[in-house]
Amino acid sequence: MDNAYLWTKTFHLVLITSWFAGLFYLPRIFVNLAEEKNVDAYARLLGMADRLFRFMTILAVPAILLGVILLAYFKIGSGQGWMHAKLLFVLLVIGYHHACWSLLKKFRKGMNTRSGVWFRWFNEVPVVLLIVITALVIIKP
Repeated sequence: MDNAYLWTKTFHLVLITSWFAGLFYLPRIFVNLAEEKNVDAYARLLGMADRLFRFMTILAVPAILLGVILLAYFKIGSGQGWMHAKLLFVLLVIGYHHACWSLLKKFRKGMNTRSGVWFRWFNEVPVVLLIVITALVIIKP
């Protein structure tokens, strides 16, 4: 195997893992924001959410770019059905990331209308997406 391929894949996996850590944790902060009554604690949580969102976005961009390189340059899964399905779920992850941004903007404006329970369920979405994407990559149905 080509070293460039192995390094590209390594960094892709590390960045994806790190990005998903943020996708798992940010909605948990949203749970706390939705339930917080103390203004100072709310401001502190909002600051944490802002910093985490910026950090996970910084991780998402190269993760996606390396995925494109693996597909376009190294031809990993090119033209195979499992890859098409994986790409669909990757688009859903990107959409989830964007939804987190939209929700964060509402929290910044003090306009959140969702409950902590809703955010607890919302927090499960990236888990399901990661399971499906991982299964598609490993099993290649």
